[in-house]
Amino acid sequence: MIRLLDLARPFTGLIDPEEAHRLALNALKLLPASRGRDDLRLRVTVAGLEFPNPLGIAAGFDKNADVPDAVLGLGFGFAEVGTITPRPQPGNPRPRIFRLPASEGVINRLGFNNDGFDRAYARLKARRTKGGIVGVNVGANKDSADRVADYVKGITAFADLASYFVINISSPNTPGLRDLQASDALHDLLARAMEAREQAAVKHGRRPVFLKISPDLSLAELDDVVAAVRKHPVDALVVSNTTLSRPALLRGDHAEESGGLSGKPLFPLSTLMLKETYRRVGKDIPLIGVGGVDSAEAAWAKIAAGASLVQLYTGLVYKGFGLVGKIKSGLRRRLDERGYQSIGEAVGSEAA
Repeated sequence: MIRLLDLARPFTGLIDPEEAHRLALNALKLLPASRGRDDLRLRVTVAGLEFPNPLGIAAGFDKNADVPDAVLGLGFGFAEVGTITPRPQPGNPRPRIFRLPASEGVINRLGFNNDGFDRAYARLKARRTKGGIVGVNVGANKDSADRVADYVKGITAFADLASYFVINISSPNTPGLRDLQASDALHDLLARAMEAREQAAVKHGRRPVFLKISPDLSLAELDDVVAAVRKHPVDALVVSNTTLSRPALLRGDHAEESGGLSGKPLFPLSTLMLKETYRRVGKDIPLIGVGGVDSAEAAWAKIAAGASLVQLYTGLVYKGFGLVGKIKSGLRRRLDERGYQSIGEAVGSEAA
């Protein structure tokens, strides 16, 4: 089935991106959920969770928790669902996804379109005995009167099902959302979110909470974010979301569309932000590297820049689901070449 999906990939470029995504999700529902065993050297422990390998699907692919087990069956070490908001919302008007094949990038302005907490919760509850690491990425409704309260609701709602949480305040497609990265707002958000986590822990156990940040932060703004996550017990930083910037060499008929840019054109900026973050936090706060991962070389670069875990999404659009196995094979080969006994030994090796 995976080979068939990869063979069909070039043809999906001829149809509407959202329709292609729907077809991919439906195809994954037909896959067996069996998981193979990974090389023990790929095992990574972050925030008390043991990941069988460092490669995960990024938020945005499985917005409504439709296929987390199929994702794990593809060979990912973890799956992340969402972004999910308390109430269902349709997102921004279509068209809102634009491929840039010449640059292997994508611009989206989806706007947190999703089915809401209740439906996602029901799907996750139905698969709760199947194991595997499945994180829940939570967001705020566009019209919410108290966006911080929406994140608190997310942590409370999924505390019995989520392996971990990601607080997504860095999407560029919800007006004003990135303002929550500012120092005072972020301190308030994290204080309330961590309080909700501790209250839920009494009944359901303590769930790790990660924070996803923008690649468009200035270094001074990054310093403020690091200060906030040091004050509050955030378990990891996800670096990074999509960018509003447009690299000079970006090519494609839709290169000037508004929205967040992902894929290969994002790689240099997101990896630079990853290095800058690692220089500030070192081994104190684990990092998850996201943005432009489409090969073993790119995944290794994220790890060497400071990432303990790596996520991808847009790379699958251009290279298919077989990319997962290729990346893991490439990581094993690089461990052999450098004499490392584990991925952890390579983390941050080139961040200086």
